[in-house]
Amino acid sequence: MLKGLNHITLAVSDIARSVDFYVNRLGFILKARWAGGAYLCLGDLWLCLSVDDVAVSGDYTHYAFSIQREDFDAFAHHLQASGVTEWKTDKSEGKSLYFLDPDGHKLEIHEGDLASRLRACMAHPYKDMEFF
Repeated sequence: MLKGLNHITLAVSDIARSVDFYVNRLGFILKARWAGGAYLCLGDLWLCLSVDDVAVSGDYTHYAFSIQREDFDAFAHHLQASGVTEWKTDKSEGKSLYFLDPDGHKLEIHEGDLASRLRACMAHPYKDMEFF
């Protein structure tokens, strides 16, 4: 039986550039690095960066990272000042910043959690939304 998310692997075109981005801009901790990849962590998240051809789609798939409410504004400003490209305007519950990594992977920092999202949805449900 599944018990949770094990790790995320992202294809990257330049391992040095991606490690620099995830470590120095986002605060990941580098655990191992080799010619074709790297292992990083952030809290319980294990992230693998793997050198490969990058094929980023135009759909809504993205990876969101949690941040405390009191840290959001300063960290969002840090990212914007570092020149990240924003790919979406925030319209959801809680503050979010949607931005791209160096290979165009869609990322987000978000100050809410599932419980706060569900509370907001109960007050203003999406079309045909059901709760369980």
